[in-house]
Amino acid sequence: MNENFTQQEILLNTEASFSKRNWAENGNEEQTASGREELEKACWNGLFRDLLPEILEKSADGKSLVLWQINEMDCFIQLELSDSPSAQDKMFSINPYSCLAQQQFN
Repeated sequence: MNENFTQQEILLNTEASFSKRNWAENGNEEQTASGREELEKACWNGLFRDLLPEILEKSADGKSLVLWQINEMDCFIQLELSDSPSAQDKMFSINPYSCLAQQQFN
């Protein structure tokens, strides 16, 4: 049985002014985490859905994709969304660390 899965990657530049905002939860005046950690926590809490609704894909049956993993890199964080947990094909990744490693095989 041939099943289609929808996967999406989003890269958020952690060096941009967007990422340096105060992402701490309301009422939490004491900041204990770094800006990067706050951004990652905000993404796990679904904030990216409010900030980036125009780029979010839907599954084949019209449902919202689920955030399965966040990878932290040197200057960005990578959000991996899909309708079910599955291995991502690195050859089609927008992550420069993944696709550059695949480039040597071309």
